Amino acid sequence: MLGILKNYLDNALSPYHTTEYVKNILKNAGFEELKLDECWNITPGGKYYTDCYSSSLYAFTVGEDYKNGMLRIAAAHTDFPCFRIKPNPIMKSAGAVKLNIEPYGGAIYSTWLDRPLGIAGIVCVKGEKPFEVKEILFDFGKPVMIIPNLAIHLNRNVNSGVEINAFNDMMPVCALDGKEIDENYLTEKIACKLGVDKSDLVSYDLCAYNAERATVAGIDDEFVIAKALDNVTSVIACVEGIVNSERKAGINLIALYDHEEIGSKTKQGADGALNMFITEKIASSLGMNREEYLNMLMGGMLLSCDVAHGVHPNKASLTDPTVNAKLGGGVVIKMNYNQKYPTDPKSVGIIASLCEKNGIEYQMFMNRADKTGGSTIGALASSAMAMRAVDIGVAILAMHSSMETMAGKDQKSITDLVTAYFNE
Repeated sequence: MLGILKNYLDNALSPYHTTEYVKNILKNAGFEELKLDECWNITPGGKYYTDCYSSSLYAFTVGEDYKNGMLRIAAAHTDFPCFRIKPNPIMKSAGAVKLNIEPYGGAIYSTWLDRPLGIAGIVCVKGEKPFEVKEILFDFGKPVMIIPNLAIHLNRNVNSGVEINAFNDMMPVCALDGKEIDENYLTEKIACKLGVDKSDLVSYDLCAYNAERATVAGIDDEFVIAKALDNVTSVIACVEGIVNSERKAGINLIALYDHEEIGSKTKQGADGALNMFITEKIASSLGMNREEYLNMLMGGMLLSCDVAHGVHPNKASLTDPTVNAKLGGGVVIKMNYNQKYPTDPKSVGIIASLCEKNGIEYQMFMNRADKTGGSTIGALASSAMAMRAVDIGVAILAMHSSMETMAGKDQKSITDLVTAYFNE
């Protein structure tokens, strides 16, 4: 499982790269691609996936006896907090070339300082007609930037806590200045890398990413340290779970959304209309009428998969004293009575029963009474579909850092749980 985890993490350069990596796994597992804007011809026993705007993806299996089973959905997200490269980004200062960026999501800025950074995402080039613009997956394939810290001699209070400003402090340096460098420097380099004419490059969505590879650490190799554990760990569980699903009754579906880190209210986010469109297209292709479709939704269940805050060894007092998540303690069932996580008693009972039946280690998590955690996709998606839901994940440290930490053994727990959820 650690090998699978490291491969996913090292390929998670952007939401587009994560989606493409998952597509290749599904293709190799015999899943058939369906186009989002075409009519679907679905048959019992079939396995399918559909790409949603290049950075989100749905995949599903239809049991041969699908009418006598429930709809089970497992969901995760493909994006992570980072910095996006703006159009016309070239800026010059003190003999160096910087790139103008926009923060994406809630990153811990200080963890991005003094790291080797790559650039990856999607580049669009002209087609023969305006509506035939072509998307190309892009990565320089090496570290190309750094955001340098200020020397302690110039910032004596750095270890006392210093405010970091995104505009003043977080512009990455990508080159030394020279006469040949002008405002087209970055786009010329991208065009050269892609082998296209620079005049054909019309737009891009490019992420800065930490170019350090996923690392196994600890005296006994207990830990995995990597970028994007939030939420690649859950993506793996969803994909491995559906690839290994064999349930004959009902429909299994995974939804891998983009834009969770910025609120999910987009065309490819969990708080958009896509959930209803996808499930209705499935129902329509299988010949269900409107009432049968609604019954399928309200009789179904959503497993929302996202990471949980692990107890910090140096700040344990910040977590709840009795309901907390420890690294290595197994999959986490997350609860919040204010419905940040849409868990209810029956959904907890179902997941706990699955864990106990399959020998999967699990633990419960709630925030301390005076702390509020971030919301995730579960409450948003389940409210729109009127579907029972539960939030689960693996415990990590330094959530939203450019390098996060987890216990490697917990990946097996969440993957085994999603697999059991799809097969029971």
